[in-house]
Amino acid sequence: MDHHTDFDQDQVSITVDDHHQEIVAAAAADSECESSNPDVEKFEFFTGNGMIRLDEEKNEHIVIKDSFLMGMRLLGKESDVVAIHKNLYSSRTGMVRMEAFRIFSAAVAEKCGGDANVKYAWYGGSRDELCEIIGYGFSRCKEPQNGVSHGIGIHLSPTNAAIDGAMLAEEDDNGLRHMLLCRVILGKPEVVSAGSGQFEPSSENFDSGIDNPLAPKKYIIWRAYMNSHIFPNYIISFRTPKNYYCVKPKSPSMKFPMLLNVLSNFLDPSRMKLISRYYKDFRVSVFS
Repeated sequence: MDHHTDFDQDQVSITVDDHHQEIVAAAAADSECESSNPDVEKFEFFTGNGMIRLDEEKNEHIVIKDSFLMGMRLLGKESDVVAIHKNLYSSRTGMVRMEAFRIFSAAVAEKCGGDANVKYAWYGGSRDELCEIIGYGFSRCKEPQNGVSHGIGIHLSPTNAAIDGAMLAEEDDNGLRHMLLCRVILGKPEVVSAGSGQFEPSSENFDSGIDNPLAPKKYIIWRAYMNSHIFPNYIISFRTPKNYYCVKPKSPSMKFPMLLNVLSNFLDPSRMKLISRYYKDFRVSVFS
């Protein structure tokens, strides 16, 4: 399956999409062996749902971890990847879902001149929600909590914007947050404006939605396609600093790193660099 390379405007040198073939090769070489780890009870929700834990020394784990941390941007240095689990789709239902994704990929590719435009993308939620998705698929389109909705559908974050998905990842009773790493069929996307009530393609020419044609921060898969055009591959479990970034705000105030992320949707890179520099200088003056 062909994949376009994502362009990361923040000069991220590696993304999962950039190294799709490397992941595929690593997955085959690693023989899908489950890592032996003493804290297996923390992840019985995943292993009991047909997933295996990847060995931290295997290339498949390393590539996904590196992509995640770079997609977390400023928060990447303070984030700790605890585990990555892989969905084997070994059950009869799982194999059917995998075959369905392959068939729809081929159909969209034929419609779009040979390229289904399949990308990797992040989806954050609670542990229970992600387990439900792995077991039964998507069942609802929830309202985005870290920004304005761009249509009614499943909102996912590109690999270079893992931090957006992480903001929706809820902390579990072990202090961990979890995100799905999925393959999504974008086909030919159309721009969906903020606050739009659109719930399906505007015409037969389009297959999905994006918020920005030059540097998308959101992929929108319409409800009718949420279980045919999204293929959950992995769950990454991680820790982030308490009360920083991923905590749902309880007041109208917004942390400055979050504000920077929002502003990046509207300002050009040169202005963003200037704002970031002023912010770093301010932090140095405060803490020195």
